[in-house]
Amino acid sequence: MQAEWNNPALRWPVGPPTPTLNAGEVHVWAALLDRPADETQALRRLLAPDEQARAARFRFDVHRDRYVVGRGALRALLGRYLAIPPQRVQFVYSAHAKPSLPGGQLAFNLSHSQQVALFAFCRETAVGVDVEQIRPMPDGEEIAARFFSADDNARFLAVPPAQRDLAFFNCWTRKEAFIKAIGEGLSHPLDVFDVTLQPGEPARILRLHGRAELAARWSLTHLDPADGFVGALALEAPPRQVVTYRWE
Repeated sequence: MQAEWNNPALRWPVGPPTPTLNAGEVHVWAALLDRPADETQALRRLLAPDEQARAARFRFDVHRDRYVVGRGALRALLGRYLAIPPQRVQFVYSAHAKPSLPGGQLAFNLSHSQQVALFAFCRETAVGVDVEQIRPMPDGEEIAARFFSADDNARFLAVPPAQRDLAFFNCWTRKEAFIKAIGEGLSHPLDVFDVTLQPGEPARILRLHGRAELAARWSLTHLDPADGFVGALALEAPPRQVVTYRWE
């Protein structure tokens, strides 16, 4: 399967069929979205009518199939945590189209880039996760100057050119994970808070709306789910433990 689609190697161990999410824990699952046709079709049968209708609107088969596998995997994983069939999972949506479960019984978030998806689950607080394929960014300096804060941009330009692509996606995924955790998506400006981005530096929010004390309430975790990909996890509290799995 990996040779057929040139899938990257996922670095995390296969997760349990009946995971236990303890207080203070966050579980992050990685999944490959390019799957054989029979697996994709089986996952399609798990989707609700509105999800199937959205899948049908994709122009290209690869994007449609990746959406189907991603939503099917999300349902399969939620079914494990809730101990119900995946087809019975119901979603409600925020004004920014962020899905959640009725009653807040379990917080989750998902992200994908190319054929890699991440799914994060916790119980006590909102969670945000983001993943990106590390790729050449010839316009990285222009994007950073336009969207990052002035301090972020200065730190980005100080990174040696050979590491600048990784630094860009470190910054991008950390900012995306945070704005997804607060439920605002890209409607929240990226330049009103600062994050670490230097390769090898621990992931942190440095300032939030110019105030270090607000930033201290949040935690960021750097994620390395697969070769050539980088991710980030955001929580409004330090997690007791972040557990990483692979979904198959």
